[in-house]
Amino acid sequence: MARAIRFARTGGPEVLELHTVEVGDPGPGQVRVRHSYVAVNFIDIYFRTGRYPLPLPNGMGSDAVGLVEAVGDGVDVVKPGDRVGYLLGPQGAYSDVRVMPAEVLIPLPDGVSDRTASALMMKGMTAQYLFRQVAPLEGGETILYHAAAGGVGLVACQWARAIGVTMIGTVSTEAKAEVARAHGCAHTIVTGGMTPEDMAREIPKRVRELTDGKGVPVVFDSVGKDTLMASLDSLQVRGRFVSNGTSSGSVVVDTTLLAVKGSIWMTRPAMVHYATPRSQMLAMADELFGHVLAGRIRGEPQQQFALADAAQAHIALEGRQTTGATVLIP
Repeated sequence: MARAIRFARTGGPEVLELHTVEVGDPGPGQVRVRHSYVAVNFIDIYFRTGRYPLPLPNGMGSDAVGLVEAVGDGVDVVKPGDRVGYLLGPQGAYSDVRVMPAEVLIPLPDGVSDRTASALMMKGMTAQYLFRQVAPLEGGETILYHAAAGGVGLVACQWARAIGVTMIGTVSTEAKAEVARAHGCAHTIVTGGMTPEDMAREIPKRVRELTDGKGVPVVFDSVGKDTLMASLDSLQVRGRFVSNGTSSGSVVVDTTLLAVKGSIWMTRPAMVHYATPRSQMLAMADELFGHVLAGRIRGEPQQQFALADAAQAHIALEGRQTTGATVLIP
């Protein structure tokens, strides 16, 4: 038996309920994992609210680390006793133990603790595919990154510094600006209290000041609706608008606007299309953990909640009360 967070309907944090569920032995190609830490990511809120539909009832969460307890027939990628993490696969990470496909598990290297991995697995792999695949950065670029003090943002700050990229980051408060700068963000723009119209005016103005009027070649925008115009007006001609999240609402763009703003390239990437097949996922993890082991990227959860308090974690995340990574302790 295991404890797991389930939800039978979409809605607010109150739909998350703690249940006792049966967990059997792993079948062919499966593994039973006992979690040590479960990561809370903003995408979890999209599933909970129905923005990303799931068949209901369902589990919650896709990102955790733990210990392999048992393996099913045909599994040779991990063995009992291995420390592993994962970020793909079926929902259900908000639990203390679960059975899942072996192919999505990533072995954790010696020197990277479970606690560190819990803060970096999804968030670090996201930074990898954004910076190394979606809009490959070579070093020397200046970029605009929204929500620079968030879970992914703080990893992105460090990754940018590690490869010689100058990051301009937006944050909601001066306190978060200090945190972002401490992690490698070169310049910060505090947007707390600004309306979308204010941001559309002030952010591009500051970006142009910092780039000698040129703008940036790429914007990574996880905020969405409220920052759309600010992002487009901060770009150079033929710049790239990477919409990697929609925390303020969905982005709807008339393609004519992309032409008017400078023949802008726009993409809405999803992890699964960059982290599969398995060989690609492992290569991404190797690059991330290489930075971690070299001391270029660090990460520890900044907030933790008991598994039973998952709803409180969602309230904090939605209310912009968090900085960096948030985890649940089974």
